[in-house]
Amino acid sequence: MINDLDYLATRLHARRSRMAEGTRLDPLCRSRTVPELCRTLYPGDEMPAAEFQRRLVRDLVQELFGCRKHLDEEGSELVGWMLVRFQLENAKVLLRGLLNRTPFETLQRHLVSLPPGLELDRSALARAESIGDFIMLMPDGAPRRRLSEAAGRQRDNLRPFLLEAALDGGYFHELLARARRIADEDREVIKSLVVQEASIFQLMLGMRGKFHYDLPADLLRPLGAAGTGNPDEWFGALLAAPDVLAAAKCVVGHALDELPPERAAPKAFGATANPAAVEALAWKRFLRLANSAFRRSHLGLGAVVGYAGLRRVEVANLITLSEGIRNGVEAEKLRARLIPRTDLEAADV
Repeated sequence: MINDLDYLATRLHARRSRMAEGTRLDPLCRSRTVPELCRTLYPGDEMPAAEFQRRLVRDLVQELFGCRKHLDEEGSELVGWMLVRFQLENAKVLLRGLLNRTPFETLQRHLVSLPPGLELDRSALARAESIGDFIMLMPDGAPRRRLSEAAGRQRDNLRPFLLEAALDGGYFHELLARARRIADEDREVIKSLVVQEASIFQLMLGMRGKFHYDLPADLLRPLGAAGTGNPDEWFGALLAAPDVLAAAKCVVGHALDELPPERAAPKAFGATANPAAVEALAWKRFLRLANSAFRRSHLGLGAVVGYAGLRRVEVANLITLSEGIRNGVEAEKLRARLIPRTDLEAADV
């Protein structure tokens, strides 16, 4: 079945029918404990929340890794780079360990097992004595180059937020480049989805950097992901905005489809709008584009990339769900927190 895209797409359509989304999330929200949730999704198994979450991510990685053998060279390269995202999440854990001098034994509990070719040299990175040593041990490529540039700009005042953003910026730079190289009729639906994910990164880089960490625009601007559609225009406007609501209005039509009227969600979008609510709307747009790619492509590469996006949202929702259940959040409130957020009634701005 090597390089059989029709076969793969057909399998993914069948798997989509079993995905935990929409109304299927309602009974899951009523689970009383994480082991009960686990038994529903993995019959016969019980595990604590942390292990349950690692398994969700591990299963997603293995599923996407298995897709590659059915794709041609361009498709395999694109999906292969999408898997690098998980490698970089491990790199961030190890980077925080370096900056905080956290023992490797503690870090290991937060790392995800990856397939051959994606694993980092964890023990070597954990033993790095400086950011320069850490960078030299990273795989060559755009994330490593961006990290090196960011470390050089910061010199003796290393900020974890900016260093991690540099890794993400490098990842999206390469992801956008690979999406643009897709030659078939699915390129536009794939590009739209990839641009949206990169736009979410850039949106939250600006939101968190400006309004949470109070960082100057000169430090944030070089970390943006080029290729998200007039980035200098909307990203620059976001960085100049006086508050979160004004910043959110700058990105409607780019990272957001629309904003809710204040009367519909006063706590989220009144005078004290918060970045988390804006991010939820950006992921709502991502979900719409993933659904569109999956439907419009049907048996093409767009269906594979769209499915990967849908699974990303499913895993994010299930992780949110397990955390909410663990912390005793009521089912109704928990359901409202899942993507798409039901407590953010939307309207055109």
